[in-house]
Amino acid sequence: MNSILVIGSVALDTVLTPSGTQRDVLGGSAIYFALSASFFSRVNLVATVGKDFPKQYIALIKSFGVDLKGLEAREGKTFRWKGSYLDDLNCARTIDTQLNVFADFSPRIPREYKNSKYIFLANIDPDLQLSILKGSRHCQFAACDSMNHWIQNKGPVLKRLIKMTSAVFLNEAEAMLLSGESNILKTGKYLLSLGPRFAIVKRGEYGAVIFYKDRILFMTPAYPIEKVCDPTGAGDTFAGGFMGYLTKIKKIDSQAARKALLYGSTMASFAVEGFSVNRLRGLKRRDIETRCRSFIKLTTV
Repeated sequence: MNSILVIGSVALDTVLTPSGTQRDVLGGSAIYFALSASFFSRVNLVATVGKDFPKQYIALIKSFGVDLKGLEAREGKTFRWKGSYLDDLNCARTIDTQLNVFADFSPRIPREYKNSKYIFLANIDPDLQLSILKGSRHCQFAACDSMNHWIQNKGPVLKRLIKMTSAVFLNEAEAMLLSGESNILKTGKYLLSLGPRFAIVKRGEYGAVIFYKDRILFMTPAYPIEKVCDPTGAGDTFAGGFMGYLTKIKKIDSQAARKALLYGSTMASFAVEGFSVNRLRGLKRRDIETRCRSFIKLTTV
């Protein structure tokens, strides 16, 4: 089985939603991606936490089969984020961010991970992402994610990074900010012009669009959910499903990318049904396949 290397954040989140409030729950871009991708492939995680990181969360991550040789525990406190969805479930309002040990995160890639063929660079400093990718000589498919802060403050570096990737994941607002366009078609074409093979634009409750060869390859709605509990990490869960599926089938073409988009959306639909990663716990591969088949029926004429 192929494996994916993911580098990103591990956090303790405090989340407020209409469904309630949860404090110091497991979060972070690398976590949502890794647990989602683990249903399809082996996952190797590189991140940092503080000495206060709960042991039960280590056990939980390991229960998904994620390899943690690259998880560094340092003196200090774990990255913490507090956000509210009380005003809008589609957009988190950040109340507090404490970077702590994540402030000077310098990824240490274990020797066992050096030959990774599939790499996901979750939302971290583009300089770090670029450095990692330049040192990954055996990589066959690399993807990255980013955020408004990096687009506004390190746009040129981010563009150089995207040029070296096979796929870029951005939400619609981020993609339009980077491109300077207000039209989704022009935005997608701009992202492809930077160099990646695929450009995936995440649109929250409106689904996702994947661009390929200067055009829309496929677009899908979000899987209909009766009650969204916690949207935190939905985008990274989506990317985990997408990358996990491609890694599993070992074939990356336009047809595989269409199917991967559906699996990504399916995984995100599970994640938002519970707080933190709770909905992914106990999830079975047959549950994923059943929902994906249902999704395919919904999107097929």
